[in-house]
Formats: sequence, C-alpha cells, structure tokens
Amino acid sequence: MTRSEKKKRYDGMLIFVVLLLVAAGLVILYSTSAYNGQVKFHDPFHYLKKQGFATLLGLFGMALIARVDYHKWVPLAIPAYVTSIILSVAVIFFGDEYNGSKRWLSLGPISFQPSEFAKVAVIFFLACLVSRNVQRMKRFRTMILMMIPVLPIVGLVGASNLSTAIIILGIAVVLIFVADPKYVRFILMGSIGVGFMTVFLAMESYRLERLAIWRHPEQYEKGYQTLQGLYAIGSGGLFGRGLGNSVQKLGFLPEAQNDMIFSIICEELGLIGAGFIILLFLILIWRFFVISTKASDLLGALIAAGAMAHMMIQVILNIAVVTNSIPNTGITLPFISYGGTSVVFLLLEMGLVLSVSNYEGLRYGGSE
Repeated sequence: MTRSEKKKRYDGMLIFVVLLLVAAGLVILYSTSAYNGQVKFHDPFHYLKKQGFATLLGLFGMALIARVDYHKWVPLAIPAYVTSIILSVAVIFFGDEYNGSKRWLSLGPISFQPSEFAKVAVIFFLACLVSRNVQRMKRFRTMILMMIPVLPIVGLVGASNLSTAIIILGIAVVLIFVADPKYVRFILMGSIGVGFMTVFLAMESYRLERLAIWRHPEQYEKGYQTLQGLYAIGSGGLFGRGLGNSVQKLGFLPEAQNDMIFSIICEELGLIGAGFIILLFLILIWRFFVISTKASDLLGALIAAGAMAHMMIQVILNIAVVTNSIPNTGITLPFISYGGTSVVFLLLEMGLVLSVSNYEGLRYGGSE
C-alpha cells in the first residue's frame, strides 16, 4: 500500500450536517413523543432518553470507525454478510411482533432490528465484491452474479419489512451501476428488480390491500393514520403552529414519533421548517457524492455511493409515504424518527464514509 499524495482531513461539512440532523432529530423527537411518553410510561422524556442513549453510542462508534482505515474492515465483509442472513432468519422464527410485524430480536434487555444492520452489511459486502471483480463488470452475466448474493437478504428481510427490502435492493442496483455506468443495463436491472418486488407483493394479500388503502384511505380503517398525517401536513401552513404545538400528536396520529414524524414536522414548523430538514438531507447526499468522486479507490467510491443511495432512497420513500404519494410501507426518516437501532447503524455508516473522506488523495497499490 503506497501513498502518492498528502493525507487530507475528514469531510467537515459532512460531520456538521450529521450532527445538525442528530440534534434537530432529538429536539423534534421530544416534541413529538412527549405526550405519548407521558400517557404510556408516565414520563415525557421516555423516548428521548432511549434515543439519546442510542445516539451517544452511535456517535462514539462513528468516531471510532472514522479513525480506522476502511480497508482494514475488508476481512469482515463476508462475516457481516453471513451474520445479516442469520439474524434475518432468526427474526422469522424468534422475532418479537409489534403492530403486526416481526422486525425485532431481543437479547436480554436489548432489542434491535437486524434489518438496520443488513443495510450497512450489504453496502460494505457488495462494495468489496464489486471492487474485486471490476474488470469483469463489463459482462452482463457478471453483473447478474453480483446481484445474486443480495437476493436472499432481500427476500428474508422483505418477509416482515418490505420497505427495507426495497432499500437494500436499490442500494445493490446503484452500486453495480456505479461500477459500470451503462444506462441500458441499469434500466434492465431496475426492471428486473421491479418485477421481483411485484411478484413479492402479490405473494401476500395484505400487501395488495395496502394499494387499495393508498388509493382510497378514507374508505378503510387502516387508512386512518394516513389521513391524520395529511391533516397534520395541511394544518401546518407556511410557518407551522410552532414547535411543541402540534394537535395531531395528542393521540390523533398513532405512533407519531415513528414513521409519520415528518407530518408533525410540517404541522409544527410548516413548509419552511420541513424544507430546511429536506435541505439538510440534500446537503448530506451531495457530500456523499463528492466523497465518492474523490475517493482514493473504487472500494471507497462504492462505500460512499452506497451510503448516498441508502440515504436518498430512504428519505424519498419516507416523505412519499407520509404525503401518501406511495402506499404505506412503514419506513423511518433517518436520524429523526424514533429508533435506537436505526440511529446507531446510521452513525456507524457515517463513520465508514468519513474514513473514506479521510483517505481522499491517497493511492493504494494492489486490487481491492
């Protein structure tokens, strides 16, 4: 491993935006969850304390991973991939059910979502796999072979968490496109992915029911949450009711601190506040793109591109669900929705990208 240029510092803009999103997320989460916390646990700070602990743990992990050369994690790519499959299988047989979905595993007092780990594992595993086979990526057969290891995770995760399965599949398609950017193949692979998800949707009747609820939420009892979210968005106006002054979070919008938190942002902070949050995500995605284009090697470029795809797809899906632009898939807003597992693994992922940015301008010998 040789160096040809002077080592650079971490991407300061990325760090600033991540910390700003984390801080804003905690404030918004407390505002949104205080009522539910008081009613269910007699503690308005219940959700904030749990999310705050997970955030501190994630920030520590982010700082630790950022200091390590990302190439040193390569030997763990396959074990991480295998672990994600094992955990996804374990969820099916031993998972805890919440609101009709099995997405959590409990180890003593600790409960976590293996699907969040699977996202990071797939990004790193596929980045390593593609970078090692980049010379053969011009063959369409090789591109298909690169997708095959992702499909078991997509199927296992999708059994209980369709939205995360869509994100993982989208990440895989983007990473392969970055390695060999040919649009015809990209469109073909995207079509195959859509076809795979269509078949997957048709396998369960409740997924088809979601399509009907999406078209006419007012006609279904399960459309209640969507309608209340839309009421919250509409009542916020340009400047909102003010932080902490939401009406919909007072028992009208179920589990407002989770998937539908963007609707409370719109209600309390209005179009201006919601636009600011979206702007932060756009800056974050832009920094991923910059880091990817300036990375020292293909492995680093793919890691940053994978994080970019993850963030972009998840934010778009969440906002689209909240605004009823697509059927409800139960997906969180990164750094803001309640979820300790989500924020921990998101911050670990940010640490990996920061490690890539720290080694911009270096040139590594040998194949990755």
